[in-house]
Amino acid sequence: MPFTLATWNINSVRLREPIVLKLLAEEGPDVLCLQECKSPVDKIPLQAFHDIGYTHMVARGQKGYNGVAILSRLPIEDVGDKDFASLGHARHVAGRLENGVTIHNFYVPAGGDEPDREKNVKFGQKLDYLTEMRDWFHAERPEKSVLVGDLNIAPREDDVWDHKKLLKIVSHTPVEVAHLEQVMEAGGWSDVTRNDIPEGLLYSWWSYRAKDWDAADKGRRLDHIWSTSDISQAAHSSRILRAARGWEKPSDHAPVFATFDL
Repeated sequence: MPFTLATWNINSVRLREPIVLKLLAEEGPDVLCLQECKSPVDKIPLQAFHDIGYTHMVARGQKGYNGVAILSRLPIEDVGDKDFASLGHARHVAGRLENGVTIHNFYVPAGGDEPDREKNVKFGQKLDYLTEMRDWFHAERPEKSVLVGDLNIAPREDDVWDHKKLLKIVSHTPVEVAHLEQVMEAGGWSDVTRNDIPEGLLYSWWSYRAKDWDAADKGRRLDHIWSTSDISQAAHSSRILRAARGWEKPSDHAPVFATFDL
């Protein structure tokens, strides 16, 4: 059963309902994973998604912050969530499709502005969150699984607009990259996007601060699609829908896509 999956930090699913509907109508992914929904689950505009064929959802939410949801036009079973680093945040949910594929949807903490856990509690929380992800995948090594979401780290030199300038900027520091690599190794994860697009600058996020984000093009690849090694060969057709960053009232992230032939 081939299926196409997209992941998108939407930065408020209620505020940006029109562009979620636009994406679903124009691109038609079978599964859409959203992060930073900023909504209790019962306030997510599910009826609008239901009306265009997305009749299934698993989600975790909270008022005004965080929140993750998996919208699907395929049946999907809720298989739980984890509260990494005991933050009490809605940052993870997992669902299982009828073909047995488990989808983990993550919103890793951004980590604040100062890359020093002694000076910045949020940075420490981010590192702790990643450490607990690593330990979980060590203890319960995943199989036939996909991990997606806003991981808030751009790991490669060509995942940022200027590697040297961003080495001390949260999201691209060596300590964050090392933590993310440990998560990947622990779960046997493979970077689907970079398997398909192995070379070249590639971004999924552009700051709201830029007067002209497109012209400045100072992006970072913060949003990821990974798979376990047992299904990595089934993944293809990766892309980032850059145009969505320019839609009306956009998120500062663009959706990332991949297709799995399973």
